[in-house]
Amino acid sequence: MDWTAWFDAHDYEVARQVLQRGVAALAVVAFVSTLNQFRPLLGERGLLPVPELLRRASAPGARLRGPSLFRWGYSDRRLVVVAAAGIVLAASLVAGLPQLGPPWLPLVLFLALWVLYLSIVNVGQTFYGFGWEMLLCEALFTVAFLGSDEVPPPVVTIVAVWWLVFRLEFGAGMIKIRGGREWRDLTALMYHHETQPMPGPLSRQAHLLPPWFHRGEVLGNHFAQLVVPFLLFVPGPAGSAAAAVVILTQLWLIVTGNFAWLNWITVVLAASAITDPVWHWLIPAIPADLGSDASGSPLWFTIVVLAVGALIVVLSWWPLRNLFAHRQLMNASFNRWMLVNAYGAFGTVTTRRIEIVVEGTDDEVPDEDASWREYGFKGKPGDLRALPRQWAPYHLRLDWLMWFLPLGRMWEPWFAVFLERLLAADPATLALLAHDPFDGAPPRWIRVRAYHYRFATRAEHRATGDRWVRTLEGEVMPPAGRWD
Repeated sequence: MDWTAWFDAHDYEVARQVLQRGVAALAVVAFVSTLNQFRPLLGERGLLPVPELLRRASAPGARLRGPSLFRWGYSDRRLVVVAAAGIVLAASLVAGLPQLGPPWLPLVLFLALWVLYLSIVNVGQTFYGFGWEMLLCEALFTVAFLGSDEVPPPVVTIVAVWWLVFRLEFGAGMIKIRGGREWRDLTALMYHHETQPMPGPLSRQAHLLPPWFHRGEVLGNHFAQLVVPFLLFVPGPAGSAAAAVVILTQLWLIVTGNFAWLNWITVVLAASAITDPVWHWLIPAIPADLGSDASGSPLWFTIVVLAVGALIVVLSWWPLRNLFAHRQLMNASFNRWMLVNAYGAFGTVTTRRIEIVVEGTDDEVPDEDASWREYGFKGKPGDLRALPRQWAPYHLRLDWLMWFLPLGRMWEPWFAVFLERLLAADPATLALLAHDPFDGAPPRWIRVRAYHYRFATRAEHRATGDRWVRTLEGEVMPPAGRWD
């Protein structure tokens, strides 16, 4: 007698493959992003050095955001080891190699990835303060309990992933309904494509679509985030259809913006609700009974998964209460392990895009007649003619935080250090940029200005070739020199 038959979700074998390989692939992206950017941003000589954070956390009554392997000491070399280990482990899971072994093997590797990335996020400060960081941590922990190819996917874990998608989508929908009036009067997306943190190659075309289309976008968004998530818990065609709606809306966000891996991981997680027969209908080469040959789950694995399921139920009280709270929290973790979090984004939409532009000059007198040259960023708008690049799912952390500066966070500590590093022509800092107008030499003076950016109309683009039109708003920081 197979006493675990009730425990197994044979119709979700393809979903398991997509979940394990997809989440692992995005972990590779996250660790590569860390390897490339962490040291100049947060390393020993970073803009917000982790050693300084650890020193403050060692004071009486203080502590880190959560557990971290760096709690007992940080060095750039250790960071490289952690990131490189994460890349290797995640790549093996993308290839599906651990999944060929016993169920404990992918479980251990995913938990190792969770610990490694949690260690980074918990010392990452504002550069790792985005919702998709905790989302990746929670996803790595949850998919760890999907087992290997030797056993059917546990229904408890599959439902836990549905619950994660529900919190992600419904939480975002509730944030919008309770947020700015623009979401209720259906005008939010008349601005969002232009004012979002990092536009993509098709953002301008999306922005220039007619108002009726943008109103339809908002209505579609409300339906996809406030109604559809409930259908994820209906197994079979209804759940598959709900997953399809979530995936299609996320694909639209992917092609019209650059939100790191937020939309990509939502697509992967939503695929958990699509059954094998539906996959077979979509792609006939996929067998409709792909997971039918797997044997039942061993007792130890069943106990572990049930215990984790019980833990998720207990931890769900706080995000569930938050969903219906009058002052709903957005992207909040209620425990130090970043499990069963609350999610949400863009409760309000800015209607004007203000860009912070950093300029330098070699001239002795830094007046308006001086030859001011602009520093170029990789993803942040600057050059009026440049077509915005597609960066997601890769995350440009410096560029994203530059977007927040005019929103009341102008003089965060990291920005002052960033300007000092530009004056010193620090190579590690300059490597974060797309263009150094001084070719590695230090400028004599530096200044900061604010500009209003808007997308050029079709007529303006035909006449000038520009994709952006900008107007000077004012000087944020007057010229400062190396010897000030």
